[in-house]
Formats: sequence, C-alpha cells, structure tokens
Amino acid sequence: MTARKRNWLLAIGLAALAGTIGLVLGASALRDRIDPYARQQVMEYLSRRFNSDVELRALHIGIPRTSMLRLLWTRGRGATVTIEGEGLELRSKRPQDLAAAGSTPPLFAIQKFACEINVDDLYKTPKLVTHVSLEGMDIRVPPPGERPTFSAQPNSGDVRSAGSNGGPNTGVIIQEVTIQHATLTLLPRDPHKIPLQFIIQHMRLESVGAGSGMKYEASLTNAKPPGNIQSSGTFGPWSAQEPGETPLAGEYRFDKADLGVFNGIAGTLRSTGRFEGKLSAINARGDAFIPNFRLRIAGNPVPLLLHFAVLVDGGNGNTILKPVVATLGSTNFTTSGGIIRHEAGLPRAISLDVSMPNGDLRDVLRLAMRGEPFMEGRLALKTKIDIPPLTGKMREKLKLDGHFEVQEGKLLRSTIQNQLNGLSRRAQGNPQGGETDQAVSQMAGVFQLDNAVIRFSQLSFGVPGANLALAGSYDLDTEGIAFGGTVKLQATVSQMVTGWKRWALKPVDRFFEKEGAGTFLRFHISGTSRKPKFGLDLGGH
Repeated sequence: MTARKRNWLLAIGLAALAGTIGLVLGASALRDRIDPYARQQVMEYLSRRFNSDVELRALHIGIPRTSMLRLLWTRGRGATVTIEGEGLELRSKRPQDLAAAGSTPPLFAIQKFACEINVDDLYKTPKLVTHVSLEGMDIRVPPPGERPTFSAQPNSGDVRSAGSNGGPNTGVIIQEVTIQHATLTLLPRDPHKIPLQFIIQHMRLESVGAGSGMKYEASLTNAKPPGNIQSSGTFGPWSAQEPGETPLAGEYRFDKADLGVFNGIAGTLRSTGRFEGKLSAINARGDAFIPNFRLRIAGNPVPLLLHFAVLVDGGNGNTILKPVVATLGSTNFTTSGGIIRHEAGLPRAISLDVSMPNGDLRDVLRLAMRGEPFMEGRLALKTKIDIPPLTGKMREKLKLDGHFEVQEGKLLRSTIQNQLNGLSRRAQGNPQGGETDQAVSQMAGVFQLDNAVIRFSQLSFGVPGANLALAGSYDLDTEGIAFGGTVKLQATVSQMVTGWKRWALKPVDRFFEKEGAGTFLRFHISGTSRKPKFGLDLGGH
C-alpha cells in the first residue's frame, strides 16, 4: 500500500470517528436541551392554565429511537418525544393559601401522567400535544367566589385573553386526554358540610378546537346508590379563575342501582337523561324507573316511574326538584322540594311537597302497610314530607304534615268493615239487615306523622245513615289505635233495635236527638287495627 493510500484511509477513519463523536455529542446536546425545556414547558403550561403553583416529584423524557443524524438533519420533524411524570400537585395562588402552602389540599393531584409531542412542536406556538394520559387524579373545585380573578401578564409572551371564558391562552392544544381512576370533589361554601363527590373510573376527552369544550365519554361509579353511570357529552373549556364555572353538557345512563343501601327503602333503579350547566350548578332532566320500589316497613313492591327536572348545586350540595311527575302503580302525583341540609358526618336530609289529586288508595296502602290493602277508593292528598339525616329507623325519622280526602271508599271485608256495616244498618233504622259491604261515602282528615305515630287532628267519614268525626292517633310499630269522637245517626235510638226494646226506648229518643241527627253519640276506639274495640261515652253526652 502506498503512502498516499494510507493517508487517505487514515483521513477517512478520522472523519468517521469525528462524525461518530459529533453524533454522540449532538444526541447528548439534544437530550440536554429537550429535558429541561420540556420540564419548563410542562410547569409553565400547568401554572398558567390553572393559575396555580405547581409541584412535580419526577419527570422523565423519552427521546425517539431513531438515527441521531436524521433527527439532527430534520430538526425533529416527525419524531415524537414522550414525557412521563409522577406526583403532580397544583395549589391555588390565593394569598391566604401561601402561608399554608404544602399543608392545604391541592386543587389537582395526579399520581402519574404521560403525554406525547413532536420534537419540532416543542419550539412552536401553539404546541400540539397529540395525547395525554392521567392516572389517579383528584380534582377539588372550590366554591364560587373563592378563586382569584385571572389577570394575564403582558410580558409573558403567549399568555393573553382566551375569549368568552376569560381564561389564558396557554399556547398549547391537546388533541386527546384519557383519565383512569379520578375523583371530582365540589367543595361547599360551608366547611362543615360534606362535599359533593363523583368517582370517575374512565374518561376520554377529545379536542374539537381551541377555546371550545372537549367531547368526552366517561364511566363513573356512583357511591349511593351503588351503580355504574355511562355518560357522554362536552366538557369545558376549563375556567381557571372560577373552576366551578366550567361548562358541561351531555347525556347519561344509570343501570341496576340498588336502593337497598338506604335506610327504609329498597328497589332497583334505572335512569336515563340529559344535563347541562356548570360544575357548580347542573340542571338535569330525565326518567327513572323502579319496578320493585318498596318501603321496608311494609315490604310490598310497587312500580314507581319518575319524570324529573332537578338542579344539583355544587356550592352547597343541595338537590332541588322542580318538580317531579311520578306514577306509583296506577296513581299519578307530583312532588317538589329538595335534598338539603348537607351536614358534616350525616347524610342529606329530604324535604318534599307532594300533591296527589286523584290517586288509587290501594297503591298508597300497598306501599305503606303490611299485607294487602284493607281499603279501596279514590284518594286526594297533599302533604309535606321531611326526612332528617337518618341515624335510626326510617319510621322514627319520617315526618308528614298534610291532609287527605277519600271518595268512593270501601273497607275490604275486614273486622272494621263488619263493625261499620252493622253501624250503617242500625243508623238507617234497619238493625236486622243482611251482611253487605257498604261504601264509605267520604273520608277526610288532617294528619301529622312523627316518631312512627300518626296523629289526626281531624278525621271524618260517613257511611249510609251515619257520619263520624273523630281525632286520635295510630302507632305504626304497635298498630295501636286511640281515637275519640262523635257520630250522627239518621235513626233514633229506638229505631236501632228490634222487638220490645224498640218500644221501651222510645221515651229516651229525645235525649239523644241533637244537631239535626236522630241520634248523637260520643264514642272511642281502642285496641289495634286488627282487633279494634269500640265504646260509647254516654257520660259525655
């Protein structure tokens, strides 16, 4: 080999070595440049987007596995960088929070996150992030008015007004987000009240353009009643200055929800509907069906269908009904009110107003009492229902206050009906009449239920030949009856008996004729609903 050829080979070898060293140094320089820049961009984006202080435990940058020469030659075009992080926390920048920074719960907490971005997009504005995945996320939304107004910083380059939602333009567009195992907590204004919380198993969000909400599909776990909710719709854009003002809309399906977790009721609920509003106030409309709804005190299943419109107030945890149209068996009624008084350590209380203009009495009795209904008829009912936070038996907590009227009522061959049949025959002056069921011409009352006892301040009903007015109480636990009242009979005392007694009693008829009645009597009822005992109070005549 000539000296000249050796020199050429040596030059080529040195050039190759220099090129290899250059590629290694270039790759190292590229990594050293991307790593801190990516971290800075992540921290800056999160701080600007959510107007919060950012803490990040770890960040890992994945450089694409490709030729460094190609990467340097194309300046990263077509190559994707992966960014993975752990222990991300965002805390509000409110002045009152600064002294307690690190001790107050974060606005956002994310166990793990990962995203992908083209290398050349790292140095562009806006930056396009193709995909972000989040795992183990906890979002805590403060009540309205407790976040500072966001003010854009004029010297921050890409921070400026984002339009209608008043948020910052961060210079970042995210195409897709997937979330696994997240909790959304809406904090109430009153710190003593329990926050409203949603458990999100899985959510996928897809961007539809800058400054617009993202399309989403989500699977949520409902705590009470337990069940899975499938939902889709739009979410956002996120409001940095007031997270509770972030808009959302969509539709949902809730299946196989077990109502048995609540004290006093049972059944399996399914519901579909639509909703819209903002995180702090959601309006929902839909239908719910419980084919086997029942009260535990009775145990009789009755189908219940609901058409509802509700407002869920994230600021105080209240759910306001406005109103609900329901069908219980074949009986239609409406209810309005809310699930309120969301006190710490206790479930929500319920306060409702119920109106039933023309119901089937058997539906109501089948729901409220054990066994088959003892009476039929048409029922008009208005009542207020209050259920304080339940810590004991349902019947001990349920409170009612209202009035009712029964038309065309009939007791269905019970001991009471037999007693009333005999009373009706005698009241009409026909004490030897046959055994027949008699229609109760009218029944009405004013009642209150408290601590499992129904008290009737007014109760009246009539059978042919007799009208009764009474007051008293009925114990739901013991089925005990304690009533007293008056009865006006069409017949005189003598007409209610037969044989020689009829003639013997004629002289006393005038002592019992009063207020236009042939006979006016005071009476009382004691015993139980199964074995009532009737008695006359002659001394009070």
